[in-house]
Amino acid sequence: MQLAGKNILVTGGARRVGAVIVRRLAQAGAHVVIHCNTSRAEAEVLLGALPGTGHRVVAADLSVPGEAERLFGAASPLDAVVSSASVYRHSGLYDEETKKMLFEVNYRSPLALMELLAKNPPAAGGAVVNVLDQAVLSDRFPNNAYLESRRLLMASTLEFAKKYGPLDLRFNAVAPGPMLPPAELPQSKMEKTISALPLRRRVEPDDLARAVLFLLTCDSVTGAVLPVDCGQHL
Repeated sequence: MQLAGKNILVTGGARRVGAVIVRRLAQAGAHVVIHCNTSRAEAEVLLGALPGTGHRVVAADLSVPGEAERLFGAASPLDAVVSSASVYRHSGLYDEETKKMLFEVNYRSPLALMELLAKNPPAAGGAVVNVLDQAVLSDRFPNNAYLESRRLLMASTLEFAKKYGPLDLRFNAVAPGPMLPPAELPQSKMEKTISALPLRRRVEPDDLARAVLFLLTCDSVTGAVLPVDCGQHL
């Protein structure tokens, strides 16, 4: 897929890693739909700084059932979707409301976006890249609501790749390692985690963005989960 002129939705695109992905896509000539929820002001600032034309912002609360469908309709027509939005809580002890939110944002919403792209396939082929977590590739981490939601999305990504290949739709994922501290722990430098990595350094957000662009543009790759984690999955 050549990205120039393509319409690409990036969920969670207003800030952090999502914003880095948005900038890379715009630099490649894509028309980017920046999804945001509570970060509308940041999304508008990012929109004004992007090269090229045809970019826009669409707000949606992906923790609410049905919002993913509304987002897809507002963003259409689409050639590709990058599901970067996520909810993470540092504690593994989740109440029922938090579990519901985790599954809605981390699994059900990106699943709905995949289903909708499959029902509305671009004439020239399309692609989805889901941003997961390197922990889905390891059995060293205890299962919890966050990881279960991410593992379910990984399994669905692979199933969609098998099912919709004949429509020239590709479904892939990236599995990032330590990159930015959790939003609720902004002062964390992740020293213990980083010291145990084979490369002994954190993942650069732009490295993840370039991996997303690779999966969007390489027409021979589908059903792949690419670890971008400085070797953490090892």
